[in-house]
Amino acid sequence: MSLVELIAQADERGLAASGVACLDRCVPLLGGDDETLRPLWESLAEDAAAEEWAERLEQIRGKLDALHGAHGAGRTRGAEAAALAHRMLTTAPAERSADALRGWAHACSVTALRVHRILDGGDPAEDVTDAVEAAREGRMEGLPLSPLCTAELRRQITVLEILAGHGPAGLRRALEVSTEGRRVLVAALSRRNRRDG
Repeated sequence: MSLVELIAQADERGLAASGVACLDRCVPLLGGDDETLRPLWESLAEDAAAEEWAERLEQIRGKLDALHGAHGAGRTRGAEAAALAHRMLTTAPAERSADALRGWAHACSVTALRVHRILDGGDPAEDVTDAVEAAREGRMEGLPLSPLCTAELRRQITVLEILAGHGPAGLRRALEVSTEGRRVLVAALSRRNRRDG
């Protein structure tokens, strides 16, 4: 199935994990590290209380807002990418329900793809909406997607497939996929910073 189809069919946990995973891979742009979103991942466990999502989301927002303000956007041309990553954080719904999360999961998917395109040298001002949507719908032939962007698309699909197939038991594997993607993003950000001087 395409990414759009997977999001359309995902349950509440799958939608939340999809959005968190996109944000998690981009969290270094906000000054975060491997552990920053761990509490939010844990709030998706089978035995987690429903209200834990909202509580932990609020705590993480406060922490990342402080880190982002102190270290973030202005230092490099990665500022555009950091602003997009921050939007994923600020738009996360406090209500952990399928209705509230589905739009956020779609938006995080698009935003994460845009972030990876920028870090791979794409022009932030260029409108690539049609190409991104075509890729999310599974129409890849002839698309001007960078290798970094294509790999991010593949990770988004993998996370949703894992959660669809394994439910809560798939959270650990989904986190591993996201951690791998975060390290790829950090390497790309380092290359861009060196290139930009």
